[in-house]
Amino acid sequence: MPALLVRDLAQVVSPAGVGAPLRRRALAEVRVLERGYVLCENGRIAAVGSMADLDQASLPNDLVELDGRGRAAVPGLVDCHTHACFAGDRAAEFELRSRGASYEELHAAGAGILATVRAARAAGRDGLERALERHRTWMLAHGTTTFEAKSGYGLDAETEVAQLEAVAAAGGVPTWLGAHAVPPEFEEADAYLDFALRDVLPAAARIAEAADVFLERGAFDAGQARRYLEACREAGLALRLHADQFTEAGGVPLAVELGARSVDHLEATGPAGVAALAASGVTAVLLPVAALFLDRPMPPARALVDAGASVALATDFNPGSAFCESLPVVMSLACTQLRLAPAEALTAATVNAAHVLGRGDRLGRLEPGYAADLVLLDAPDWRYLAYHLGGEDVAVVVKEGEVAWER
Repeated sequence: MPALLVRDLAQVVSPAGVGAPLRRRALAEVRVLERGYVLCENGRIAAVGSMADLDQASLPNDLVELDGRGRAAVPGLVDCHTHACFAGDRAAEFELRSRGASYEELHAAGAGILATVRAARAAGRDGLERALERHRTWMLAHGTTTFEAKSGYGLDAETEVAQLEAVAAAGGVPTWLGAHAVPPEFEEADAYLDFALRDVLPAAARIAEAADVFLERGAFDAGQARRYLEACREAGLALRLHADQFTEAGGVPLAVELGARSVDHLEATGPAGVAALAASGVTAVLLPVAALFLDRPMPPARALVDAGASVALATDFNPGSAFCESLPVVMSLACTQLRLAPAEALTAATVNAAHVLGRGDRLGRLEPGYAADLVLLDAPDWRYLAYHLGGEDVAVVVKEGEVAWER
């Protein structure tokens, strides 16, 4: 692989601070280098610096140059919570919701998650792989160079494993969301968990990096979530939770007690939950598109940051409650609705999101030794990423030192 020099950039921007995750004031600190360059070798960043200091004679002989004039560069975005491996759509459900049907009413009527379960099972492995490839291209075009994707749309052994294998084959980070909903062939949650932990977990644990559970009224309660997560931890999986989306049902205390990597959603989280997360090592993954889509209160981002909690941002990309693959849109919502500063949003969608995926030491910064994943904006100011709501500002995406997408 030839080396890549991205030169004459208007700005090179990266989260400052040391390590991950970044909290409090460190969350809002970014380094902005004017008229800079990024040198990539062997899939890693070899050097970052000012064009005035670039020693042309020391550059590798086998070199590709990329003109960055008028463009700002930021780290490749990391989407740490998606359901991107799905088949079909839920456009009809979207219309019903626009007429007043609630998410919980749709779920109880067999729409919602269970509608996508039917579509995923019908699609089979080949159909899921084709759909994920399409969705992966969408995410890449919005600057996402690393993505997590969950299963949970199979809820049987064959389709759950097919989802996880599709995610891994597409270069994503697979998470087993075996406790997403109770499938129609089971009458109650405990019987389904018996099946999932006995017949699916052994295969899932060979592919997935983490396990997730939907702890919410109408899905799984705290006792059932504990049973599922403890079994998954015993199988070697990291732990994550969907919690406090509609109600506070014990998800935050359970996440803290079990040392989960993250607890995600938090639209219903109150002051006690904020304080508990601030005192813990659990990252709060905030999903403002889902709150917007479902007309829910936004998660208490400002309170979490000010209290000292670790926060990350993600799309929650799925066909029902967050049909959006764009982390720049999420960053815009974070700034306009969650009261985060652009720098806080950038850090939350890069190095802090990478930390949730166990990659905070090698993703999410434009620094030597980190993966050569970067996004070039068709703008001289990096803040356009959040400032231009829905804009087509991503011009070039570099993944592991090679151009992976170009507008």
